Formats: sequence, C-alpha cells, structure tokens
Amino acid sequence: MTTQPPSLNWDEAPEGASPKASGQTTLEDVSKGADSPCVAICSTLFDDVCRGCGRTVMEVSNWVFMTKEEKHAVWVRILAEGYPKKSGET
Repeated sequence: MTTQPPSLNWDEAPEGASPKASGQTTLEDVSKGADSPCVAICSTLFDDVCRGCGRTVMEVSNWVFMTKEEKHAVWVRILAEGYPKKSGET
C-alpha cells in the first residue's frame, strides 16, 4: 500500500517559511521537472545535513533509488526549512 506524501500547506508551514521567498524553489517548480534539489554546494562530507540542499547524507546517497513519493516528501520538508540555498546563502 502506497501512501501519498503530505502536501505543504503554507498556513501550517514553520515560521519564516514562504513560497518563492527570494526566488526559492517551490513544489510547483518541482512538479514541472526539478528532480534533484542539489545546488552544487555539497557539505555532506562534513555535515549530517547538506548546507546547500538540506538533504541528509542518506537522502543524498539514496536519491536515485527513491520513489517519486519519497522524493516528494523530502522536497516538502526541505522547502519548509528554507532549502535549497543559493550560492552565498549558506
């Protein structure tokens, strides 16, 4: 049985989270084809969570094996947390 990942309701998002804040990627952008949140600011060699995309080391290493639903759930979380970051924002 496959469950749908939660959709992001911006009224319930963490304080400070907002769609398109400073040109940030949104779930709408993701649905139009952005597969990976990678922004080539990788810090997973030194950090448990990448400073660029907000994914954990396990999420980064398993991304190509994750289902569409699993990826969507990661996207929902990282967007709510203000990721992915642009160069100079880390």
